[in-house]
Amino acid sequence: MKVYRLEEIAKDVRIAIDQNMSSETLSDFGDVDTLSLNDIIKSKIVDAIRRVHSKAPSYLLDSGSNFGDAIYWKELESGWCLLPEDFMRLVVFQMDDWERPVYHAISEDDEEYEKQSSRFKGIRGTAQKPVCAIAIRPEGRVLEFYSCKSTDAMVSRAVYIPYPKIDDDGGVQICERCYQAVIYTIASLVLTTYGNADQSKALSELTKSTLI
Repeated sequence: MKVYRLEEIAKDVRIAIDQNMSSETLSDFGDVDTLSLNDIIKSKIVDAIRRVHSKAPSYLLDSGSNFGDAIYWKELESGWCLLPEDFMRLVVFQMDDWERPVYHAISEDDEEYEKQSSRFKGIRGTAQKPVCAIAIRPEGRVLEFYSCKSTDAMVSRAVYIPYPKIDDDGGVQICERCYQAVIYTIASLVLTTYGNADQSKALSELTKSTLI
């Protein structure tokens, strides 16, 4: 993930608005104070990043942040690890005796989740076809994994996307391949604020096209 300055983002959003608005709407925007517009743009940045990072295909996500330093074993060679407080989305998780990684975790209300407590290997997740689930334990929010060949297995990859946060220097982390989608999303949110529903929808469609 790359750190982008808020001023840089605001500039790119203004360019996107200029390029995707009708001349009539642009003339209306000409009356908007630049400082006021920049404040509105900056107020939409975190929400836009969250939206884009949540729905972007896995292959558009960058390295993210690592987790899984400590794992705890349960029955049937399954286990869990505590998720960081800023965990938003799983990028990848893999134990070193699995034949393939997991890119999407199920939830506790998923019909597949109940199967993970089965004693039969063909029903629950296996090293050949592993399953991960995000669950709540007394310790907090955790990632459960099903299952390994033995309890000697170790985490080989565990990467997540954190909730976006503006740092003290006025920067924010964005996946590079998602940057343009974030710009269009911010622009769409800004136009909604100003009551330009049609242009907002057009930019929302542009966002979708950049996430294919």
